[in-house]
Amino acid sequence: MAQAPLLQLSDISLTFGGEPIFADMSLVVQPGDRVSLVGRNGSGKSTLMKVMAGLVEADTGTRVVPPGISVGYMEQEPDLSGFETLGDYAAQGLDPGEMYKVERAGEGLKFDPERLCSTASGGEKRRAALARLMASDPDLLLLDEPTNHLDIEAIGWLEDELKTTRKAFVLISHDRRFLSELTRATLWIDRGAVRRAEQGFAGFESWRDKIWEEEDQQRHKMDRKIKAEARWAVEGISARRTRNQGRVRALQDLRAERSSMIRRQGTAAMDLASAPQSGKKVIDAQHITKSFGDTRIVEDFTLTVQRGDRVAFVGPNGVGKTTLIRMLTGEIPPDSGTVTLGTNLQVAVFDQTRAQLDPEMSLWESLTGDSEMRVSGKADQILVRGQPKHVVGYLKEFLFDERQVRAPVKSLSGGEKARLLLARIMARESNLLVLDEPTNDLDVETLDLLQDILGEYDGTVLLISHDRDFLDRVASITVALEGDGKATAYAGGWSDYRQQRGGGDGDVSPKAQAKAAKAAAEAKGKPASKGLSFTERHKLETLPAEIARLEAEISKLENLMADPELFSREPVKFRKATEALTQRQQALAKAEEDWLMLEEKAEAAAQA
Repeated sequence: MAQAPLLQLSDISLTFGGEPIFADMSLVVQPGDRVSLVGRNGSGKSTLMKVMAGLVEADTGTRVVPPGISVGYMEQEPDLSGFETLGDYAAQGLDPGEMYKVERAGEGLKFDPERLCSTASGGEKRRAALARLMASDPDLLLLDEPTNHLDIEAIGWLEDELKTTRKAFVLISHDRRFLSELTRATLWIDRGAVRRAEQGFAGFESWRDKIWEEEDQQRHKMDRKIKAEARWAVEGISARRTRNQGRVRALQDLRAERSSMIRRQGTAAMDLASAPQSGKKVIDAQHITKSFGDTRIVEDFTLTVQRGDRVAFVGPNGVGKTTLIRMLTGEIPPDSGTVTLGTNLQVAVFDQTRAQLDPEMSLWESLTGDSEMRVSGKADQILVRGQPKHVVGYLKEFLFDERQVRAPVKSLSGGEKARLLLARIMARESNLLVLDEPTNDLDVETLDLLQDILGEYDGTVLLISHDRDFLDRVASITVALEGDGKATAYAGGWSDYRQQRGGGDGDVSPKAQAKAAKAAAEAKGKPASKGLSFTERHKLETLPAEIARLEAEISKLENLMADPELFSREPVKFRKATEALTQRQQALAKAEEDWLMLEEKAEAAAQA
């Protein structure tokens, strides 16, 4: 017997400020659904989720939630008024015996339940809101950017929790890997319509591109038909005026249909212009140490950054990533050690707090009020990479329309604020770019464009991000801060770092292996070994433990699946266990093959 939907929206229409957000939109969320909700910044994702949660009432249409079904929504800006501590807020509605759920979520999400609400940061309040939702365990979870303000470890905890839950959920997130790992269906908001595909986010882009290609073909066919009918109307109508008025009306209908087609919003016209080239050596940090009271940020850390490097800094929230970058750029001094900056440096900074944006200023004032961008005697023009440009035209390149130009910054969404800050940064020439959490709130298309721009940028990039996919796509060096002053540089992005450290996430690419071997040799002041590379030696040392771990996991899964009633009692659990067993068996075979190859290579090198 088919189960009733958890949530159903039918013929929903909603208008804000004269502009329709949705028109005659319908969707259904079924039990067990794992759905990604995607769309461009400003397309209405958060608004739709609030309609799903019952927090925003549509102009027309119906929202149906069956009796007894609970729907939980994670607020982006939670209201903690009336609560003394974050724990009090997160535990609202729970029985006293269920407080352990909040404590467990607090450990995973890294927030302190005893923290006073009056002193908590915005990120801590969001983590408390997420803990409250996870502890309440509703039948349907609505999660709007849950990974914002979470570090990679907390994202991993949340990912594991959602992988094992039987409850349905709908996710909005900029984190590709998070969405790809968790979702099995996709809701796509595009120009006021919602499409659904029964495939997770991993297949979204190919599905989207196919739809866009079909639209382009249909538009092209209609244009050709209109052209042909218009030619007939000019050349043949006089001889058949009475008989063919229907054909003339059909042509008018075609033109009306063509004009009503809503064109896709283009991508932002972002670009980075490099200043005159910096010296080859951009930053040379030797044996630097920094502490604040009893908290050690780094101890005896050495790093050389060459022109063109893309250096990512990863680690838990509060470990000191931003502080380390500020030391490396000369903004604050180390307690000991030296930092030498290269020549001709021009630095541009994207800060995660968006502190460069005054929320009370208009978008116009945010650009024209900057002394470095102002054109003398021209109130409506700014300097963009040394050339004057009209402020409205430049904002349009970043997908802002004329109605937003005079609006205050505080009215913008998170993604729009990020685009405005990028517009300010990209108007200047630079050769050292500091990006502190640039990916928060950006849509997929803008992230793709930012990645491409960073790939073509002639300068050097220092990057802080918790987006694992973005790190893999951009970083050439990853500096991992693990607390208590420990900081280590690894070649490659996030997955390369995890593999070199022995944390899995795939094999190290040959390119990353070569970089690691070279980096290790340069650090020791001698050429790379002719036998195993630095990464290969490390891998040979860690593979036995990896093989033992996989064998233990395989044994547990085989014991689980030995239960003859498991398939009929818990078919979903049985399917997951089967998939996990297959994955681990494949990983074990690969690990054993790699160990044998490296062992043979090491023996051959020793005999040479």
